[in-house]
Amino acid sequence: MILQSLNQFYERLAADPEIEIPSYGYSSQKISFCIVINKQGKLIQFSDIRRESGKRLISQEIQVCGGAKPSGSGLNPCFLWDNSSYLLGYKPDDPKPERTREAFAASRDYHLSLEKEINHPGYTAVCQFLRSWDPETAAEYPELAEAATGFLVFQVSGEERYVHETPEIKSWWDSQLESQQESQAAVNAFCLVTGKKQRLARLHEPKIKGVRGAQSAGASIVSFNASAYESYRKEQSFNAPVSEQVAFQYCTALNYLLSRDNKRSFTVGDATVVFWTERASPMEHLFSAFMDPDVKSEDESLRENLNRLLKHIAKGQYPNQELGDPETAFYVLGLSPNAARIAVRFWYVSSLGEIFTHLSQHMQDLEICGKPENALAMPAIWQLLAETVRDNKDLPPLLAGSVMKAILSGLAYPEMLYSSILRRIRMDRQVNYRRASLLKACLNRKTRLQTHFQLLKEISVSLDPDYPDPAYHMGRLFAELEKSQEDALPGINATIKDRFFGAASATPGSVFPRLIRMNQHHLEKLEPAGKTYHEKRIQEICQKLNMFPGHLNLQQQGLFALGYYHQRQDIFTKKASRKATEKTETV
Repeated sequence: MILQSLNQFYERLAADPEIEIPSYGYSSQKISFCIVINKQGKLIQFSDIRRESGKRLISQEIQVCGGAKPSGSGLNPCFLWDNSSYLLGYKPDDPKPERTREAFAASRDYHLSLEKEINHPGYTAVCQFLRSWDPETAAEYPELAEAATGFLVFQVSGEERYVHETPEIKSWWDSQLESQQESQAAVNAFCLVTGKKQRLARLHEPKIKGVRGAQSAGASIVSFNASAYESYRKEQSFNAPVSEQVAFQYCTALNYLLSRDNKRSFTVGDATVVFWTERASPMEHLFSAFMDPDVKSEDESLRENLNRLLKHIAKGQYPNQELGDPETAFYVLGLSPNAARIAVRFWYVSSLGEIFTHLSQHMQDLEICGKPENALAMPAIWQLLAETVRDNKDLPPLLAGSVMKAILSGLAYPEMLYSSILRRIRMDRQVNYRRASLLKACLNRKTRLQTHFQLLKEISVSLDPDYPDPAYHMGRLFAELEKSQEDALPGINATIKDRFFGAASATPGSVFPRLIRMNQHHLEKLEPAGKTYHEKRIQEICQKLNMFPGHLNLQQQGLFALGYYHQRQDIFTKKASRKATEKTETV
């Protein structure tokens, strides 16, 4: 299903005249220099075709004949493009000059052997250059020192195209590809993707590049690198019969999605996530912004537009013009590094309408009071996951994928997410906006989806004085006791939260009696009006409690943290409201 969907995506890209994507038998390579020659094959210049990007020069992506440069220690010349070792017999600061001379000879002989067969003036000019070029003279051209990285191509002076782009030469190359398909030596069988009898790929190429943590030279989704994985005496990728053309197309489509320039990917934990739609859709350009927004973006108009769309989604208002037809199929693929291979972390197939529904539910589940003014309507996944660990490198690999799956599918959030948030709260005693929103989302969604887990009442966005679970009110009481301490001892460095929050949320029966006794001393230090105010608020909360149990389970500990958070937000909301009222009365 994954390969089939990627293959269909490639065909969609190939049919789009505005998108440049290599055809079967071609590849996109980083070209740095052009060898400009005249029609007689005499060198005119080495032209630097790199372009500026900031303070550095980067190579141009140009489609060339053949796949990526083959790896290995053998001699493997490419057709009308290659590195300076093969095309010029030159390599700056060369540690193996003999190997470089052999590479040039192999490339020269390869091209000369095809001269009569191709029979084209431009190609003949290249052959004349290769015959007359002396690698010993390369040092006379200082610009070649920059050609150590990247590849080179040929161009005949006065021609707009590079030599390999000449229609006659491309036609010859295509005929070679067709003859390879019909070769008797080829392994032909039914392709699992198309169902047609075609030449099978021994290796699935080009290599997949762009998966974070994978080998820089590229890796494979489908590969068999040991006999233990083979069966019926079929070696390598013949165990997964896919035609060479389909292998090329799905790998090329995946590389297109992974390219940073196309903004069709983002990272979640150790997974690199790519996405696409069955038909062209605005969602293809918006999904990464939804899931991984640039929170540091200085483009205010972009942030405002993104926030506007997110608010529409939160309200359940599907914006057809911005997102596209809700019936359009939508695909999400999560990839993780696995040595020379790439592991599929998750694969999700849905529609734009269904994705919209689940994103809307996710945002509603996360909604809670106290959101920072500059925060987007939906926090990025990495921001949520960052609340579960002290350092991002400690993030469990499976957690990110599980959270992503829950968001996209509407399933319950993983238990590990909930327990990790509670663990972090116990360790650093911080109940911030994102942690509180995650606790609320986990508990409410679990109540809706799992019959064996039921809260007495779903948790509200803000303070709920009538919530039926005592654990929630214990958290409220702790917040009020802390506030009375802060008012009695202004500027105190450590409050009861720093010393007792973890114990109070787990074993309230052994902690709260002591806190209440301490609170009497704090109240005595307040002015009469302040003392009365705090006593009244504490008494209102205590009326909801009959006793302090000896132990609270994980569900109740989450309610305790949420009660604490809601009460603190209520305290400061009322304080801000009182100040605004006093300011108005003064005016």
